[in-house]
Amino acid sequence: MSQSPARRTVLRGAALAGAVGCGLTACSSGDSGANASAVPDRPVELGAAAEVPVGGAKLYREDRLVVSQPAKGTYKCFSAKCTHAGCILSEVDKKEGSCPCHGSRFDVTTGKVLQGPAADPLPEVPVKAKDGKLIAG
Repeated sequence: MSQSPARRTVLRGAALAGAVGCGLTACSSGDSGANASAVPDRPVELGAAAEVPVGGAKLYREDRLVVSQPAKGTYKCFSAKCTHAGCILSEVDKKEGSCPCHGSRFDVTTGKVLQGPAADPLPEVPVKAKDGKLIAG
């Protein structure tokens, strides 16, 4: 018994939709995917405040955070999770952080997008220096 072309098309479309759905689920699952939280849900001790250079920034890749020190003793912290697809910034050069996935670049002193495809700024995270250590969140 032969299937009509219309039925074959519907069956192929259903199979393709299922495969795409599985691919999207795999892509977005896990802690480093697009659905993982961009900001810590509890305070995180990052280390010595002295490790963040004045006028520069330090990437805390494992904690998914970036901290800058625009003026001596003033700290700004942002999520290091790209707002485009959820990848973690791979490097910080002075005041710019770059995403390895699609090339987005961010000003890590303000969170603003410098180059897309990301359209939204990095979320700001509260940070304070206490007893010479930085605590974010």
